[in-house]
Amino acid sequence: MRRLIIFSLIIAIILSGCSNKAVEEKAEYRWVYSGEVTTLNYLVTSSTNEFGLVANLVDSLIDYDSYGVVQPALATYWSVSDDNQVWTFKLREGVKWYTYEGEEYAEVTAQDFVDALKYILDPANESRTANIVYSVIKNAEKYYNGEITDFDLVGVKAVDKYTLQYTLEKPVPYFLSMVTYVCFFPVNGQFLEEVGEEFGTDNTKILYNGAYILEVFEPQNRRVLVKNENYWDKDNVHIERLVATYNSEATTLAPELFLRGEVDYADISSSILSEWMNDPERSKVIRPNRTNSYSYFYAFNFDPQFAEEYEPDNWKRAVNNRNFRKAIFHAFDRKAAMLTQEPYNPENRIHNTITPKAFVDLNGTDYTQLEPLAEISNRDSFDEAKALEYKERAMEELEGIVSFPVKVLMPYNTGSTDWANRAQVIEQQLENLLGLDFIDVIIEPRPPTGFLQEVRRAGQFALLECNWGPDYADPETYTDPFVPTGTYNKPHLAEGYTESNGKTRYENLVNAAKAELVDLEKRLTLFAEAEAFLINEAFVIPYAVGGGGYVASRLNPFESAYSPFGVSSERYKGQHLLETPMDTDTFNELLSKWEVERSKALKNAK
Repeated sequence: MRRLIIFSLIIAIILSGCSNKAVEEKAEYRWVYSGEVTTLNYLVTSSTNEFGLVANLVDSLIDYDSYGVVQPALATYWSVSDDNQVWTFKLREGVKWYTYEGEEYAEVTAQDFVDALKYILDPANESRTANIVYSVIKNAEKYYNGEITDFDLVGVKAVDKYTLQYTLEKPVPYFLSMVTYVCFFPVNGQFLEEVGEEFGTDNTKILYNGAYILEVFEPQNRRVLVKNENYWDKDNVHIERLVATYNSEATTLAPELFLRGEVDYADISSSILSEWMNDPERSKVIRPNRTNSYSYFYAFNFDPQFAEEYEPDNWKRAVNNRNFRKAIFHAFDRKAAMLTQEPYNPENRIHNTITPKAFVDLNGTDYTQLEPLAEISNRDSFDEAKALEYKERAMEELEGIVSFPVKVLMPYNTGSTDWANRAQVIEQQLENLLGLDFIDVIIEPRPPTGFLQEVRRAGQFALLECNWGPDYADPETYTDPFVPTGTYNKPHLAEGYTESNGKTRYENLVNAAKAELVDLEKRLTLFAEAEAFLINEAFVIPYAVGGGGYVASRLNPFESAYSPFGVSSERYKGQHLLETPMDTDTFNELLSKWEVERSKALKNAK
C-alpha cells in the first residue's frame, strides 16, 4: 500500500501544473535497454537495434517528414533518366564529417557514397545488406561474385564533388525509397582506410554527419548521444541529449523508473496494463502505440543446427512433412498469443499475411486483397478441426520415420516480458490441442544481446517468432527473408518443392515477379501468388504487425518521421519532449487529425 501511495504522489507531482507543451531548453531523453548492439558498422548490419542507433548519427540522401512525404537531406535535388535506369543526386554543399569529439574531419562528397558501396560489395566484409545493393545496381552482383574486378564498371560514380549517380540493372520503380536504408549511407573512404577492420567497433571508429554524435559508448553500461552543434539542420534538432542505460531487467523495471521520473519512456506490458488503466493517475500518462509495417511471423526451421538433446534430425524429418506443418499452422491460436501483448484490442495487430495491409496498393485495391492472397488475408487460420485432421494424416505418413512426440524447440528473448509470457501460452495451447503424443514444445530462454546471431542466424530453433521490416516500397522486400540468401528459416531446403530448373516453386514465383518491371498489376499479382504459396504450404505462420501495445512516453509520436521502410522513423530529429506524457484520449484525437492531414499531404506531394 505504501508503494502505491508513493507512486500516486509521484504521478501527481509529474502532472500538477503541467500543460502538454514541449520542453525546449537542455532537453534530455532517457530510457533503459537490455539488448546491446554488437556493431556500429552500419555498412554490414541489418539489425534494427543497430541501424536504429546509427540512423541518428549518419544522414541519408533523402528523408521523410511526419506524413511520409519525401524530403531533401544530404541530397537537395534528384532526377531520373527517361529509361528510369540512371538516378542523379545533387548533394548539399558544406556538410561535414565530425569525429566523436566534435572535430571536423572532412566534407561529405559524392565519393563517400561510392566508397560505401565498394566496401559493401567486398564479400570479405560480410555485409548483410549487400544483396539489396546488388539486386538493383548495375554490375554490382558480378563484382560481388568476382566475375568482374574493375569497380568502375559498377553502376555508381561521383560525376563531380557534389553529383552522385547510380545506374541500375533495370528500371526499379521503388528505387528512391531504397536510399534511406543503411546500405546506401555514405562513408569517408580515407577514414575507412585509417581504421581498417576496426571501423564501427566503437564510437571513436566512425564519423558523424547526422543530428547526433555518440559521445559515450560503454556496452552493457550506457550510451549518450549529444546534439551535433555543427549539423546542417541543427535548428530541427530539439532534444539535446539521448541517454540510454543498460539494464538486463529493463522491460520489467522501466515502468517503475518512469514513475520515479528517472526515464522518459517505458513499455507497459500486458501483465501490468490493467493495473495502469484502472489507476486514475497512471492512466493519464499512458497511450497506445501506432502499428507499423514490421511483419511478425513464426518460422519453421528447415536447417536445424541445435543440440542433439532436442533431436534435430527427427525435427528435420517431421518439418519436411506438409501435414505436420499444417497441423501446427492451424492449431496456432494467434488471438490467444496476442492477448499477452494486447489484451484490450488484440485484433488490431493480428495479421494473416506477411506483407501488411496498407503497405502498397494497385489502383486503390490493397495488395493483400489481390488473388490468391485475398482468401488468406480475410480468414483466420486457427481451426481446431483442421489441425486435428492434419495431425492424423501426419502421424500416418510419418509412422516409422519420425519419433513421436516431436520435440519443438522454441527459444524466446528474455528481454521481453510479453515474449516470455507468449511462449508459455503457445506451448500450452499447441500441446493441449494437438496432444503430447504428437509434439513436445520446449521453450528456451535466451539473452537479448546477440539473440539474432546466436539463435535465428545460427539455426538454433525449430519454431521461432521472427520479424521483418521493409527496406523499400514494394512487396519484393517481404520476400528477402525466405530466398536462399536469407538468414531466417531456409525454406529452399524443404524437400519436395524443387522444380525442373533446380529452384523451388517459391523461388521461381518470386523471380518471375521480380522480372516484371513494366506491368505493375502483373508484378503485384505474381508476388501475391508467391506469398500465398509460402503461407498455404505452411513454411511460416503469419502472426501480427509491429507496433501497438501501450507506452508511457514524453515523445509525441506524430512528430517523428513516418516511413514504413528504411531508417527515417528511427530518428529523433524533429521531435520535442513533452512536459506531460500523452494520454490515450489525446493520442486518439491526434491520430484522427494526423490521418486526415497525411492524406492531404500525400495528395499534394503527388
